[in-house]
Amino acid sequence: MSDWEVALIIVLVIGVIASNLAVLKYSAKFKMPQFGKPKPKPKKNTDSEDNSANGPT
Repeated sequence: MSDWEVALIIVLVIGVIASNLAVLKYSAKFKMPQFGKPKPKPKKNTDSEDNSANGPT
């Protein structure tokens, strides 16, 4: 291999490492959901409950 081919391979490897570090730094800002902890379900008020309390119309 000639010197320029070796230099090109080294530059490509350094570029891949630098891009992986940049992606890792960028993705560190995001919060991952906690696995194993269920999300609390909001209580839903249905229209049928509201209408039954008022009586028939």
